[in-house]
Amino acid sequence: MRCPFCANDDSQVKDSRPTEDSTSIRRRRQCSSCGARFTTFERVQLREVVILKSGNRREAFDRSKLENSVALACRKRGVTQDQIDRLVSGIQRQVETSGEGEVQSTHIGELVMEGLKQIDSVAYIRFASVYRDFSEAKDFEEFASTVQEAAKD
Repeated sequence: MRCPFCANDDSQVKDSRPTEDSTSIRRRRQCSSCGARFTTFERVQLREVVILKSGNRREAFDRSKLENSVALACRKRGVTQDQIDRLVSGIQRQVETSGEGEVQSTHIGELVMEGLKQIDSVAYIRFASVYRDFSEAKDFEEFASTVQEAAKD
């Protein structure tokens, strides 16, 4: 593993343990050249998945991109990093175990919205506003009213 401080290719693993949700392994490493310590995470990747985007573009599935968009929707909402990690891991697992080599980006968006609906309604509305491309304030109002009605049921 390359050291992020001095770019040396040699490091030693000092400690390994599973993360709380057991979807990855956290490793503490020490660079053999500069002595700096850093953390890496190792995750299982079941298969390569290609995301079909609008305009027939294809892009490799990128967990960090998904995690960043979910974190942005949850910013300043009291949603823990652990909740975000569990949501993203669950979506990644569904995508990789679906048996499909290509997945529509709209399907992933729907999975994110379903997960956010369970975690935080404001984060759900934030994500939906970008995903569904709200252009006017009335779009927010209409969507928010459907969220409130669903919460009452």
